[in-house]
Amino acid sequence: MSRENLLFAIIGILLGFIVGFIFASSMSQKQAVPISASSQGLPADHPPIGSGGSQNAQDPQAMRAEVAASLEKARNEPNNFDAQVQAAELYYQIQRYDQAIEFLLKANQVKPTDYRTVVLLGMVNLDAGHFETAEKWYRAAMKMKSDDVMVLSGLAAATLERGDAKAAEDAIAKLEKVDPSSTDLPQFRTKLASLKAGK
Repeated sequence: MSRENLLFAIIGILLGFIVGFIFASSMSQKQAVPISASSQGLPADHPPIGSGGSQNAQDPQAMRAEVAASLEKARNEPNNFDAQVQAAELYYQIQRYDQAIEFLLKANQVKPTDYRTVVLLGMVNLDAGHFETAEKWYRAAMKMKSDDVMVLSGLAAATLERGDAKAAEDAIAKLEKVDPSSTDLPQFRTKLASLKAGK
């Protein structure tokens, strides 16, 4: 498959997800409109109230062009940090984690000290099931900022998922120290107990 065909296939998949989301959103809005229109005594053909959303949100062709432009820009400008992050976010939204990781790695090469990108690499790798890699990125983020509750939770999840009881216990202890009221702690403790019992 040529590069252009691959790009069009990716755009088609992205567009399918986005259009489906917009369709579902518009259907739920349409169901709510008659109630508000009738309650305010407006005519039945009156435009929906509060529908001042983006024109592109209702125009699939414009949206396709926007997505294509974002991806093309990221491919053509590998040193454009913002373009790499934007492309990664587009892929993350449709759960194409490996493609999101590819663009995040490029963004990280451009700005290795950008904390948010390092955290995102941990998060996306965790969602993709790459637990050891997720742990690596979360630990890198901790070197930059040691008290981020989200990072500590991610690290605990990654170590639990890969079955490392000792590393998980350490991560949970750090999380508990920084945020004793974290809502993640009870489930982490339960999983840790199960992990230890299974060994």
